[in-house]
Amino acid sequence: MTNNKAIIVGIDEVGRGPVAGPVVVCAFAALGHFDYAQLLGIRDSKKLSAKKREGWDIKLRALALDGSCAFSLAERSADWIDANGIAPAIRECVAETLLKLNLDPNSVYVELDGSLSAPKEYVHQKTTIKGDDLVPVISAASIIAKVYRDQRMDVYGGEFPGYGFETHKGYGTSAHMQAIADKGVVAIHRISFLKNALKKK
Repeated sequence: MTNNKAIIVGIDEVGRGPVAGPVVVCAFAALGHFDYAQLLGIRDSKKLSAKKREGWDIKLRALALDGSCAFSLAERSADWIDANGIAPAIRECVAETLLKLNLDPNSVYVELDGSLSAPKEYVHQKTTIKGDDLVPVISAASIIAKVYRDQRMDVYGGEFPGYGFETHKGYGTSAHMQAIADKGVVAIHRISFLKNALKKK
């Protein structure tokens, strides 16, 4: 699914598993004149240090400003996830990011990570297990999404002190679960992910 003149879109999500905060999807579009050498050495965001992720994020955003690529982000809140489920949240975000890019569904090639899929009108799509480490455009999407979500969680850390959102980013660490046991839940917690823990209180 690669063609130097084709528009290739990589899509990945972050925040499927945390018990707090939004789920975020990024679509990264390498336009027809994109120089793929710019992505040399890029990897899955989870395999990079925070400093290296942030460096890549700055570079990718600069490339987008130059017009050789584009990206879009979509997210769904904890409340939305509680009301509708994590799978529909991710599915809607994938569709929204593609819509924001405003590309012809028949003429783009969509590369997706893991179990993701694009709306069926995107006839050229491929899902790759561990695509965020194997397909550079998916790696780019994973980094932009991860840095964006981490920054959001840092802000929540200030809004809700004592929960450590700036450290664990909403994942169910022992310290986070202890904070919930001691202080209760706040607005960004996914209650549907915490039912068993809350029953023990």
